[in-house]
Amino acid sequence: MIIDHIQNRAFYRQLESRVGEALEYLATTDFVKMPDGKYELDGQRMFAMVQRYRPRPLEEIVWESHRRFIDVQYIVQGAERMGYAPLSERMTVKQDYDPQRDIVFYDAQGDLFTVSERSFVVFAPQDVHAPGLAVDRSVSGGDVLKVVVKVASLP
Repeated sequence: MIIDHIQNRAFYRQLESRVGEALEYLATTDFVKMPDGKYELDGQRMFAMVQRYRPRPLEEIVWESHRRFIDVQYIVQGAERMGYAPLSERMTVKQDYDPQRDIVFYDAQGDLFTVSERSFVVFAPQDVHAPGLAVDRSVSGGDVLKVVVKVASLP
């Protein structure tokens, strides 16, 4: 897992070229006027999902991971909490892997952190994560505009 501010994106270009491309796309695109939806960047190897929503209370936490895609999650407006835990054989699978959606759900526990506006998080397939949580435990929080770029992790 990586968490950083979008202004530092140049550092990550060397790690994985498509992740670097995703970060450059996120930094140079005006998402405020774009409607919610899926936008192909490189066919099914890299695409963006623009989302506007109100974060969930912490009690509704959902832990997930992916096998085929790396998630590059970027907060355009607002803030949200996310959770992270390294994938472990000891985790209890709550819902089996769905290959169509590239997702598996877990009963898990992990660390929570706040992702602020213009910050991004990269979740690799070995990173169990819980996105979309309200910053304040007692309320659902303000609206969030987030873009998730899905980057194929397999050739």
